[in-house]
Amino acid sequence: MRRGDFLSHVAWTGAGIAYVLGARGIVRAADGTPPGAYFVQISDSHIGFKQPANPDVAGTLKQTIDRINALPNQPQFVVHTGDVTHLSTPEQFDLAKQMLGTLRAPVVVLPGEHDALAGGAARFLSVFPPKSGSTGWFSWDAGGIHYVALVNVFDFEAMGLLGNDQLAWLERDLTPLPKSQPIVVFAHVPLYALYPQWGWTTEDGAKALALLARFDAVTVLNGHIHQVIEHTQGNIRFATANATAYPQPAPGSAPKPGPLTLPPDVLLARIGYRTVEMKGGHATADDVSLA
Repeated sequence: MRRGDFLSHVAWTGAGIAYVLGARGIVRAADGTPPGAYFVQISDSHIGFKQPANPDVAGTLKQTIDRINALPNQPQFVVHTGDVTHLSTPEQFDLAKQMLGTLRAPVVVLPGEHDALAGGAARFLSVFPPKSGSTGWFSWDAGGIHYVALVNVFDFEAMGLLGNDQLAWLERDLTPLPKSQPIVVFAHVPLYALYPQWGWTTEDGAKALALLARFDAVTVLNGHIHQVIEHTQGNIRFATANATAYPQPAPGSAPKPGPLTLPPDVLLARIGYRTVEMKGGHATADDVSLA
């Protein structure tokens, strides 16, 4: 998909997170308002969640949107890397779409397992339709960067799976590109085995990573983990994102994953969004809290 086609396709709503991709992966920026071309990532808003860990997830998503809309230099796009809703209800999807529609920048939205609770991802795709003719995954080019949006959640039980059809598409998508082409990949669940004991992995992710391994600079950004964890595998740099709803425990630090209940000021310091600047093939990322 060409950049103009992409921006037209997602023009119904806007905003997200900003990143910069480069030969050395993600490099942190000094502040959250890069002067050049960049995007924003948000993740795991869990609209409809009503538990002590955050009794007002719509409020913290609104704070995030307000912060992004106030950036003096608006991002080229915002990407939401999944778990937009908590229970996949029509009301939750409607509210999420309304809220994301207030973003000033275009937005692209990926599904998480919480968006696929009622009959798989069909309801999500009807609210946040992918590129025409696609089954949810697609790619586009902008500013010398090749962006790839993957789907590794098809229902709540089958999460962390890409499937043969998507892997075949990814191979066709990447084959024409030179090894010097910077690549940014978005997904919900990590593509590598971050912590398989908690399901923090993609079963066939190694096959996708094998296709990406020949490129000089690949950055993979995902949600699902509700905290920032960075990892390097050859020329591939991985970074999970903070949620806008609530944090989760560090891998292995609790009996199981789940919402962490923290004092309100501590909560705001553990949730937020990410900006990423793309400049000269280098990625510069800044994780910004709501505190």
